[in-house]
Amino acid sequence: MIQLNFLENSRVDRRESELRGAGWRALALASCLLSACSQAPVRPPLQGSESVQAVRESALAAQSAWSFTGRLAVSSSGNAGNARIDWKQDGQDYDIRLSAPITGQGWRLRRTSAGISLDGLEGGTRTGNDADVLLREATGWQIPVSALSSWVRGARAAGASEIEFDPSGLPATLRQSGWAVEYRGWTDAATPLPTRVFASQPEASVRLVIERWGQP
Repeated sequence: MIQLNFLENSRVDRRESELRGAGWRALALASCLLSACSQAPVRPPLQGSESVQAVRESALAAQSAWSFTGRLAVSSSGNAGNARIDWKQDGQDYDIRLSAPITGQGWRLRRTSAGISLDGLEGGTRTGNDADVLLREATGWQIPVSALSSWVRGARAAGASEIEFDPSGLPATLRQSGWAVEYRGWTDAATPLPTRVFASQPEASVRLVIERWGQP
């Protein structure tokens, strides 16, 4: 009788141990399921690519005539200023008008087949072969005009460059010719265009707020 009771007790103990083990496994499984349900799925952000950017730049190149109006802020070696800007581009030619909001002083920078000219200065019109140099010598403002005609539309100018993309695949930062160009806003067009462009280098910065894009 004693041996029978011992065997019966052993079976009971083993059964209780199995039930406890099953209970802990069920609890652990439930905990894992609850944890999984409480966490949002992790998805990698959509990354831009060189190929996507190349397609986008090809679409922009096909639209060789364009314009924008907005506001410009420039700082160069302690020489700072603000202006309204009206930029019209047709291929390689451009007509850029700058007007100071307080003084009303205005400048007009043009490139045509005849060359580059800057109007609105004391002493009359100045001409030259390099718009960047011409503007800097006349106003003290360091504006990379030639490259900016590409950068302002979110495209790379000619030459080596590095580009980073935002989660939507659009350019976030472009580094080229010693400048770092940041894009802080875009239109909702089929081919998005920037609305806020900040370009800087150690000794100068150019900030553009673009209010309207259009055709010349």
